[in-house]
Amino acid sequence: MSVRVEGSTAPGFASLADVFSAAFTGRDGMGAALCVRVGGETVADLWAGTADARDRSPWKEDTTSVVFSCTKGLTSILAARLVQEGLLDYQAPVVAHWPEFAAAGKEGITVADLLAHRSGLSAPRALLSVEDVIDWDVVTGLLAAQEPLWNPGEGHAYHALTHGWLAGEVIRRVTGRTVGQYFDQLIATPLHADAWIGLPHSERHRVAHLRVGASLADLVARQAAARPAGEIDWSDRAITLGNAFPSTLVDDGRGFNDPRIQAAELPGAGCVASARALAAIWSSTVVETDGVRLLDAATVADAVRPQTEGDPVFGGQPPFPRWGMGFQLPSLAREYLGPASFGHDGAGGQVAFADVTHQVGFAFLTNLMEAGADHRATSITDELRRILRRSGPLKTVRSQPVPPSGSTSCTAVPVSP
Repeated sequence: MSVRVEGSTAPGFASLADVFSAAFTGRDGMGAALCVRVGGETVADLWAGTADARDRSPWKEDTTSVVFSCTKGLTSILAARLVQEGLLDYQAPVVAHWPEFAAAGKEGITVADLLAHRSGLSAPRALLSVEDVIDWDVVTGLLAAQEPLWNPGEGHAYHALTHGWLAGEVIRRVTGRTVGQYFDQLIATPLHADAWIGLPHSERHRVAHLRVGASLADLVARQAAARPAGEIDWSDRAITLGNAFPSTLVDDGRGFNDPRIQAAELPGAGCVASARALAAIWSSTVVETDGVRLLDAATVADAVRPQTEGDPVFGGQPPFPRWGMGFQLPSLAREYLGPASFGHDGAGGQVAFADVTHQVGFAFLTNLMEAGADHRATSITDELRRILRRSGPLKTVRSQPVPPSGSTSCTAVPVSP
């Protein structure tokens, strides 16, 4: 197999192209993009591989992809901005903004509980269909009425998809706008970012086709085989919502490959974006980027205070993630650059985050979904960490093209002295 890596790296960051190229080894039909900003400036902007294995169309400079739970990070940025503006309080009860949410004993649940996966609403008790999940009012109405799966505040479990509707309805009640509208107004339009929570029909042609890799298929098969007959697997229900999605989240025409799902506003997993867009967004949370600074330092510090960690209510295999106010924090499950990083990863290998110390915005996206020991983004992050440790203080950078290459061991731009 060979892959041609296109794009550019800045002097001192050329080795990122080598590690990015190595991610394609043994993965025929994979497509991916990487974008990294440091100090607001782009130091790596790379893409390669196949956007759609069905017709072998290439991943291009303007290809976008579903970012899965990286969307939760974007929704959490919106919530943090409302806190910064004094319009939202993490410690306030949800019912202060969403009165109907008080049903079934939920009147004490706070905004922080929703964001930090503690609300007890990680999955619906009812079996939902695709038609249900693309109707905002149906899902939020169901969650408002539902009895929690455990006593809120006494444990946590990953709200794989419901997180978006829960946080998103609070945002909608505060702003008077849908999450997609507020995201476009506050973030995407000012940054000229190709990112949407609710994909316009005009942008459908740019979206990569998602494929389930061998490791993800194997993981889901093993989980299904171990599932006791007649018992509800609430962790699986959190992903499928009953009948709306396959356990892999995609197959050829279903799940997040379905144009109806991509067009709907699913703020827990449905954003479609380019790596460039995500890197710019995360960069703008820690440093002015293209004239935009989304969050100030005090807001970030408040939003990344640890809220949830350790064993979840429904069990699972460690290591487990950690969360702040919706933001995924560094852990053995996802180390990022170090203690000053925050962001969110997504199913199949997507990773997007910021780092306060190094003023980094990072995004890696791929359409070949893997699970378990998937080190593609981790290896790139590790290499970035090595570069930043030896480069010293931040300085202005200018990117250079990656020379053409026909193999996965491509030679990138030489590292400057």
